[in-house]
Amino acid sequence: MSEPVLSARGLKKSFPSGDSVLEVLRGVDLDVAAGESVSIRGESGSGKSTLLNLLAGLDAPDSGTVAWEGSTDTGAGRRAAYLGMVFQSFYLVPELDAEANVLLARRILGGLDRAARARARELLGQVGLGDRAHHLPSQLSGGERQRVALARALMNGPRLIVADEPTGNLDERTGNGVVELLLGLCASANTALVLVTHNAAHAAKARRSLFLQAGLLGAG
Repeated sequence: MSEPVLSARGLKKSFPSGDSVLEVLRGVDLDVAAGESVSIRGESGSGKSTLLNLLAGLDAPDSGTVAWEGSTDTGAGRRAAYLGMVFQSFYLVPELDAEANVLLARRILGGLDRAARARARELLGQVGLGDRAHHLPSQLSGGERQRVALARALMNGPRLIVADEPTGNLDERTGNGVVELLLGLCASANTALVLVTHNAAHAAKARRSLFLQAGLLGAG
């Protein structure tokens, strides 16, 4: 059996809170297979974003391990090629057009070439923005900006995408479309997806639904 794309064991994370310590994660275990989609729900403040940051290698646990295909190297050098990230707030560079924002993901890995530019245009076409490639973020709707972010996350052909409340700034109809698109793109590329969302309907669309409560993951 092949190694999971993502494997977490015994993740614990606490934060100072006045004179005490707030225990946010109390021993989270998670395996995600290649091409699998997993949603994580939880009450506000339950630690969903904290968990996602640990899984993405953006923060370190107090104890426990995170491995990508068996390797605990989750540093920035490997992250750029292995992982794509989608956030609630889009994080597009306002001075760059849609195509240039997508290409930012490739710039992290080195210089751009004709193949990279062709892939960026192809991805923008896949998210329905082929005719908006040279529009600035200010000229795009919220849904369109998030679709640019989806294309950027897929630019380097990642094995895993983590998405933190990707519909949080969108209306219901637009959010539904973004989630369907995200799931479809990941499925077609055999890219694993971990989706953090407060929306039960969106969570149910994933292959596996989990719920974070009292610092532990359980069935959603």
